[in-house]
Amino acid sequence: MPSTSTNVSEIQPISTIDTKETASESDTQKLTPKTATSENTTPPAKQAESTGRRLKQALHKITTEKNTNIATIVLLIFETTLVALALIPAQMWTRLLPQSSGAALNGPFPPTIAPLIAVLLYLLPALIGFLCRDWKRALLFATLPAWIGLGFFLAAATSKIGIFYLVSADHVKENVSVLELFAVLGGMGWLTRQFFKLR
Repeated sequence: MPSTSTNVSEIQPISTIDTKETASESDTQKLTPKTATSENTTPPAKQAESTGRRLKQALHKITTEKNTNIATIVLLIFETTLVALALIPAQMWTRLLPQSSGAALNGPFPPTIAPLIAVLLYLLPALIGFLCRDWKRALLFATLPAWIGLGFFLAAATSKIGIFYLVSADHVKENVSVLELFAVLGGMGWLTRQFFKLR
């Protein structure tokens, strides 16, 4: 008889543990659908709206960058053309345009728009730097028209000015100062862009 009593006393805790485990399992089964429903509370309409909004923002960013790159290329071509025309000597303009009285001073441009051309030569490098996102591109793209214009001028006028015109002591400072001026203007344009970004 003492042995049976000890067995009963040992079995009772096991039954209580089993009931606790089944209760906990039923509780977890009840909680799992709640958590699943709480994770998917956002309706499909809102998800589609947020996805469409993100796509619109991405497309707007892509089109803005594309338009900025196109504008930069157009300004580069225009500035390169102006610099190349400005580097042509006055004697050549008088030969090419003998009927124009202001060819020696203004080249192919009439006197009425000559001040505008001078302003464009000054402002276009700054505008190119303003359109660039980083300062390295700003300096490169701003000085590129002057670099290309000097190259065309040296290649075209080698027979008259000699092959060492670029590195001669009389002209090397002038050539470097032109590149420095365009680089400074491009850097100022980029700094202006950063100023407007901060504000």
